[in-house]
Amino acid sequence: MISFFLCLAILVVGFFVYGKFVDNVFGPDDRDTPAITVNDGIDYVVMPQWKLFLVQLLNIAGLGPIFGALSGAMWGPVVFLWITFGTVFAGAVHDYFAGMISERHRGASISEVTGIYLGGAMKNVMRIFSVILLIMVGTVFAVGPAGLLTTLFKNNGVSSGVLVTPVFWLAIILVYYFIATFVSIDKIIGRIYPVFGAALIIMAVGVGFGTLVSGKPMPEIWDNFSNIHPAGTPIWAFMFITVACGAISGFHATQSPMMARCLKSERQGHFVFYGAMVAEGIIALIWAAAGCTLLGVTGLAEFGGGNANSVYTISTQTMGGIGAILAMLGVIACPITSGDTAFRSARLTIADWLKLDMSKWQTRLGLCTPVLGIGAILGFGNTLGFIDYQIIWRYFSWSNQTLAMIALWAAAVYLAKNGRNFWIAAIPATFMSAVSVTYFMMAPECLGLIAFFKNNATVAYPTGIIVAVVFFLIFILTGRKGGEVATAA
Repeated sequence: MISFFLCLAILVVGFFVYGKFVDNVFGPDDRDTPAITVNDGIDYVVMPQWKLFLVQLLNIAGLGPIFGALSGAMWGPVVFLWITFGTVFAGAVHDYFAGMISERHRGASISEVTGIYLGGAMKNVMRIFSVILLIMVGTVFAVGPAGLLTTLFKNNGVSSGVLVTPVFWLAIILVYYFIATFVSIDKIIGRIYPVFGAALIIMAVGVGFGTLVSGKPMPEIWDNFSNIHPAGTPIWAFMFITVACGAISGFHATQSPMMARCLKSERQGHFVFYGAMVAEGIIALIWAAAGCTLLGVTGLAEFGGGNANSVYTISTQTMGGIGAILAMLGVIACPITSGDTAFRSARLTIADWLKLDMSKWQTRLGLCTPVLGIGAILGFGNTLGFIDYQIIWRYFSWSNQTLAMIALWAAAVYLAKNGRNFWIAAIPATFMSAVSVTYFMMAPECLGLIAFFKNNATVAYPTGIIVAVVFFLIFILTGRKGGEVATAA
């Protein structure tokens, strides 16, 4: 329990100390923000800081800090370290610069920002990469809550009917996603997210308190500082990919620009972007601690890691019957409030790409229909057994962290070209480069499809390190050349 509280303290102190340092490096000022200079009433809308924080938190807090944290807990309490230090020094830095650099460029999508600082070729790669990732995220975060709702009703006495039919819930969720993607951001998202935010916070506090008073000993990091995964899956780089959103997530780079379009002042960035990621890190830490304490690595393995059943079991043990329902509703809110903005962000990314005017409802409808249509095909394909959800999740996890790597390199170049402390972005960018390449070399859904590469640490580990060093040297030799890049805001 001591290691849990130490990690919790580091997260809180990290927000106030390192987060403020990062904010000072960027240097927010009193210039007019895009929410003021553009203000189209659809995507560029001024919102109060408290609402910006809650919307940003719910945008980024999908299944990752819950399902991902529970799956990461299968390695034991060593996962606390990645959640804690990953959040403070990588994830929150990533989210902050994704939002603030976007704000300096008229709220541009992350693909457009990447193009400004990493070149036109990378911009086109990121455009395609971002849209594919966002549709996968939207699909995962539609299928996930549909399964959670089905489990909730089944475990509370409903044995038949549409309430225990995943297809029914998936259809309801996709209809909501279509509406939320189409209408003004303050019409639905800005109004209902505070309610979902309250449910999310109540859930996290309830599960955390219930775990602490459960009477079961919480394992300490120093007593389990080794790979105790039941299947022997390597910590490097599998744990760093599995936890994803609970420490750092490229998906967040696609979400932060949406709030960058709604900031009234640049000085809100520290609380909104860095603060929301720290809050998500705390949520992930709570769920990882609950998994380690209440189920243990063996119990989590029996459940298959983080999923609807393990979440329901933990919620019941920590909050009782009624509390479990409230906790599950909080958990369900997480993916739904990330799924809708994933599809919305896909629409905005394509609009920026094609330079389309989103103030016209016909144009929004023309983009929403194919984006949600592809998501529906993937979602129903999984629910009806044609597509494996786990495969979608694994590809999402790797592509997610790869996008985070690219966004961090773009932030490092931005800082270097503007004469700022680029190390705060370059170091985590180098680290995530090693993580992404190592995983790609050995994971069963990547090069691990070839028998020689599957879990071949002898090849994957040095390759990941070498590629990361090469990327760093390229940055040092070329990324700092040139003067300050002009901003649009």
